[in-house]
Amino acid sequence: MIINSKIKLALHHLKIGVIAHPTDTIYGLGCLANNPVAIQTIVNLKKRDIKKGFILLASNISFLMPYIDSNMNSKLLKKLAKPTETPTTYLVPKSEELSPLLNGDNELLAVRITSDPLITYFCENTGSALISTSANLQGRKVASSTLELKRYFGNDLAFELPPNMYNSEPSKIINLITGERLR
Repeated sequence: MIINSKIKLALHHLKIGVIAHPTDTIYGLGCLANNPVAIQTIVNLKKRDIKKGFILLASNISFLMPYIDSNMNSKLLKKLAKPTETPTTYLVPKSEELSPLLNGDNELLAVRITSDPLITYFCENTGSALISTSANLQGRKVASSTLELKRYFGNDLAFELPPNMYNSEPSKIINLITGERLR
C-alpha cells in the first residue's frame, strides 16, 4: 500500500474522531478503541442501539490485549493471534474493566485480527485497536460510495476515504470458546 497524503490525513483525523474507511470486509466507520467520545459519536451518527457493541479491529493481538480477559487460555490466544484466510471475527471473554460502549450488553467482545494494510497502518501509527462498524444508519444498507455516505451522515464525519471495490462481505463470526459459528 502506498501511504499518500489522503491516508496520512485520515490517520490524523482518526486520532481525534470518526472516519469512514475501507476495511478487510465492508466499508466502515472507525475510531480508536480508546476514545470514548468518538465511540459515542459513532453511536449517535448511526442512531445505533447502545446494547449492540462493536467489533475491534487490530493488526496484532497486542492492540487487543487491554480489552480481553487477561485470564484467557493461552491456546485460545494463539488461535486468535493467527490471521485467518477469510476475515473472521471472534467472540472472546472481555476484560472486567471494559467500557460498555465497546461491548454493549454482550458478555463477550467481538475482535478481529487483520493483515489489511490500511488497518495495519492505522493501528501501528496510533498504538490502538480500532472500533469498526458498517458505514450506514442502523437498519439501512452499507454505503457503497462517498455520495451515499454523505446522504447518511452529511458533514458529521471527521474524514472519509472512499470505499474499495472489494468491500462487500461481512466477516464470519465465531465464538472462540465454543467454536459455534454465528454468521
